[in-house]
Amino acid sequence: MVSLYKSIIEEELGEEFPQDPEVQLWGAVGAVFSSWMSARAVTYRHLHNIPEGWGTAINIQAMVFGNHGNSSATGVAFTRNPSTGDKSLYGEFLVNAQGEDVVAGIRTPQSITEEGRISSGSERPSMEKLMPDAFKELSRICAELEEHYRDMQDIEFTIERGKLWMLQTRAGKRSTRAAMKIAVDMVDEKVITEEEAVLRIEPSSLDQLLHPTIDPRVSREVIGTGLPASPGAATGEIVFTAEEAVTASEEGRKVILLRVETSPEDIHGMHAAEGILTTRGGMTSHAAVVARGMGIPCVVGAGSMRIDARNERLIGVGVTLKKGDVITIDGSAGQVLKGDVQMIQPELSGDFGRIMQWADRARRMTVRTNADTPADARAARSFGAEGIGLCRTEHMFFEGDRIHLMREMILAEDETGRRAALDSLLPVQRHYFTSLFNVMHGLPVTIRLLDPPLHEFLPKTDEEIADVSAAMGMDAAALRQRVDALHEFNPMLGHRGCRLAISYPEIVEMQARAIFEAAVAAAHETGAAVVPEIMVPLVGLRSELDYVKERIDTIAGDVMAEAGMRIDYLVGTMIELPRAALRAHIIAEAAEFFSFGTNDLTQTTFGISRDDASAFIPTYQRKGIIEHDPFISLDFDGVGELIRIAAERGRRTRNDMKLGICGEHGGDPVSIHFCEEIGLDYVSCSPFRVPIARLAAAQAVITNDIAANTGARSRTGLARTPYPS
Repeated sequence: MVSLYKSIIEEELGEEFPQDPEVQLWGAVGAVFSSWMSARAVTYRHLHNIPEGWGTAINIQAMVFGNHGNSSATGVAFTRNPSTGDKSLYGEFLVNAQGEDVVAGIRTPQSITEEGRISSGSERPSMEKLMPDAFKELSRICAELEEHYRDMQDIEFTIERGKLWMLQTRAGKRSTRAAMKIAVDMVDEKVITEEEAVLRIEPSSLDQLLHPTIDPRVSREVIGTGLPASPGAATGEIVFTAEEAVTASEEGRKVILLRVETSPEDIHGMHAAEGILTTRGGMTSHAAVVARGMGIPCVVGAGSMRIDARNERLIGVGVTLKKGDVITIDGSAGQVLKGDVQMIQPELSGDFGRIMQWADRARRMTVRTNADTPADARAARSFGAEGIGLCRTEHMFFEGDRIHLMREMILAEDETGRRAALDSLLPVQRHYFTSLFNVMHGLPVTIRLLDPPLHEFLPKTDEEIADVSAAMGMDAAALRQRVDALHEFNPMLGHRGCRLAISYPEIVEMQARAIFEAAVAAAHETGAAVVPEIMVPLVGLRSELDYVKERIDTIAGDVMAEAGMRIDYLVGTMIELPRAALRAHIIAEAAEFFSFGTNDLTQTTFGISRDDASAFIPTYQRKGIIEHDPFISLDFDGVGELIRIAAERGRRTRNDMKLGICGEHGGDPVSIHFCEEIGLDYVSCSPFRVPIARLAAAQAVITNDIAANTGARSRTGLARTPYPS
């Protein structure tokens, strides 16, 4: 065989196989280094957020042989079960084989222990029975290695003619559930501290415990791929409109809502659906943000698929599906699967609770949630949220008949007409706020005033305009003319946020009254008053905030006089424009808190639309221009520098200023480390990311303490500098 290999090499390369051992060694070294850029390695680094610049290392060691007859063998052992975390030796071996044979699947391996053999139902003898002396020595060494490294070990070994050789050991990969159990057990065994146990859990991996997931044992028929926008898996019939999703839900049918892209007008359908699939959009698109907030699985930017809404068809890879056909989406993997797929339901074990208890003792920052409904708020509290960091009031207007009242207000010819419609909307907002305050009683609630441009509330297609005009008794042509007049070429930078409040102060007055009257009602109902934090969006000038704050304060005084009770409240702003960050010391003269809206701050700093970024960001990552999508993980050097400047300047003016972050980065573990480093008071994230944020906030404190005591660089600085320029 050796001769055959040599002849093939000579034939292919035109030269003989080198006989000089040094030349052979350098050839092997070069091959290992070259493997760093193989397609498989690049994919692995992308999946595990490993920077390309870290490079790899080479370990050179003498060779032993497990294929010298039936007294030889090779195998892989774990000192604990990597799936369950149980404290028992776990692994497989092969007699008369080399290590590659175990992992290549060429031969069926045998269990190391008798317990493993019995549980797998194998009839082939275990190593414990077949090679008792080697097994006894392996068990002793495994225990010694785990004690030394204080972690579950993944060990490779070879038995050469009855003699055991240890090839390597490393910390073993494990499931999240096993990681929890191993960490908790090792604390109970006095092997590690509670702080070390907290550091052992990867925050992002908690998604596995909080959402239904696809059973790993089932086969997948993938018909499309996109971005994993909101974790978990869901199965249902496909529908193409929000209205169909609501109808199906009322009939007890589970559906997946398919849209090219979603808008706030789809909120009711998104809430009714089991999952959401869009063919456009990125990780911070409307569909992604809302789905994460609701805890609904979502795949966005599935460019390999096409939605034919007119004919109600979904065209995927090698398949065309129609309305009513069943698909499954995996929001953790970004996959679209044909048919119904078996799921595993989440279970939060006692180990999870203990880890989170230790994390809460260690962290400094509080963790709030982004919640727009009482249901979101309840879910967030169950996951340990300590308040609401962002309530987007516009989402309250899209359900049921409220959209008609909102449209009446927008389409009114004058202030009198707008106020009439707002009078009808007032009890709707008050009821919603009262419900939120009741759920969050005793905790802070940050409410953002109306932010999106008004045209988002209006119908878009001719069919929708016809329906709305008929419902409102308005001429369709006149409605079309009004819609066209409100259309903006770049609405993200247009007539929205505080600009709306200044143009139409009656909207602010209605929202402020709803907030304060709800605070009074909730205080009477629960006996624990909330402190509303009213957030004015898109402020770039102090004069903008002054104008809006004056209206809020006036309404607050009126409601307190009417109710005969005092209401404590704060008025602040969302820092989402570079100018606001740079002028934070001036804006802080009027603002009592800053909440960093990092979604828009990233857009306005980079000059990139988050909805369109998915078209080129992957190319940037592939070509090494950037390492990470700045809409997923915070750009420390640019956006982060603006946050640092705003925090420092704001507190220079008002030293007790409350500082938080409410963009999508509030649930990103690496971004949370940055927030801890610059001394923010809280992070706010979607309900299902609250445990992730709690754990990451604790790890940030622990690693910063370690860095301070050892003089090492912080984890955030060490992990990566994604935007070096």
